[in-house]
Amino acid sequence: MKVPDPPAAVMLPRCVRTGPWRRVAAGPSTRRLCSPAAGPSEGPEPLLQLCVDRYYVSPGRTNAERFRRGTRCSYGPLGAELRRNLLDQWWHSVGRGSAQVFGIDSVSSGGAGGGPGPLRVVESEAFARLLQRPELSREQLVQEALLLLQRPPAVRTSLLQGALEQFVPALELVNRKLPFGLAEAGPCFQPSDGSGGPAEVTQTSLVWFCSPHTSSQWLDHWSRHRLKWWRKFALAPSHFSSSEVPAEELAAAAASRGVRIQYRFPWGQETLETLWSRGDAELLHTHQGARSKLQCRDGKKSVPHVVSVTGNVDRGVMAFLSNSLQQTKREDGKRKLLQRKVLKLHPVLTPVKVALNISRGATVELRQVCEGLQQEFQEGRISTWPGYLETLPTSMEQLNLKYDEMGVLFTVVVGKNTLESGLLQVRSRDTTIKETMHISEIRKFLSRYISVADSS
Repeated sequence: MKVPDPPAAVMLPRCVRTGPWRRVAAGPSTRRLCSPAAGPSEGPEPLLQLCVDRYYVSPGRTNAERFRRGTRCSYGPLGAELRRNLLDQWWHSVGRGSAQVFGIDSVSSGGAGGGPGPLRVVESEAFARLLQRPELSREQLVQEALLLLQRPPAVRTSLLQGALEQFVPALELVNRKLPFGLAEAGPCFQPSDGSGGPAEVTQTSLVWFCSPHTSSQWLDHWSRHRLKWWRKFALAPSHFSSSEVPAEELAAAAASRGVRIQYRFPWGQETLETLWSRGDAELLHTHQGARSKLQCRDGKKSVPHVVSVTGNVDRGVMAFLSNSLQQTKREDGKRKLLQRKVLKLHPVLTPVKVALNISRGATVELRQVCEGLQQEFQEGRISTWPGYLETLPTSMEQLNLKYDEMGVLFTVVVGKNTLESGLLQVRSRDTTIKETMHISEIRKFLSRYISVADSS
């Protein structure tokens, strides 16, 4: 029986001979005994150090502290990709949760959404020059300072106002029928918590407009939906939980009910998302009480009620990194007990799906095989780490430890056997088992693996 050639996209050199595909589990010498050990150490330091060492967070104590507080920090290449994957999944989730969710993009400053005592950005040099004017009396200096502070536009502390302002055109878009939602993601500023100034965070916002008599049911619906979403990607789902906001906190939020989605970090509970049932007061205030243009077609001429879902993306990134970090114990070939750290991020979130490496005796032909595979993975939108470009001699054992800490799903090793029969070695991050697979099947295998994980 004639075996078909591998796909042309692999661009193999002519010395690679195709053969029947086979997938063979590794023998006893390549298997590892793995057992979960205790979770991350108490406190944030082990997690933060790993994030810095493995390109998730940029170095620096100040930057690490921003990340620890759940505010916007400088991400490394892997952290930026993880954050992007998380945002993509959020957009997909709120859109799939209801057909009537539309994305918007509002300005981050200059609006009226700052609320009482809005945050403003003032140039420090301008303020310093004002303080150095000796001709001004104390009263004049205070007046000039107040004018300087009021001059810049307010920066937003929430995405809610943008959705409220865009409600009327969106209502016309849906022919004045409820319910529907407006979704947005972007930077916001949190007031100072005593750390020296306002902090930037990346927020997600879903503002859901519904009839007054269904607002409580919709709050329950979105609470269940959001908790299920967070747990879907978790290695330890029980660390994510939801709880009702205490009654004494509702007045400050101008809400009748509230629910928090929280994550249990080693150092305590932190809020990832907050859901509020807000009534119609803020919507009416935004549109100067013009009830007629806010009314929907429900036969009662009622003004919609608002259910808001606000999330912190930066804290969500940290939650999944903390949730996925595992300490494992295993025995090597000499029955020596070794420990390793592994980021078992969900397949759709993990920044790098596959690392490409060359076994001993690297040749030009082997590198050409890796280049062809990398191009094929890129066409399949499978993120790849080009380990075959490493110039320093490193054992596969050391590389596997590094890739496990990076969270790389699979490691593919191209060697002499690949040139002779088209077979290569594939190692799984989660099981550490090594298998043999034909080069023509690797892209299909990876795509199917990620797709199944996403749909489960």
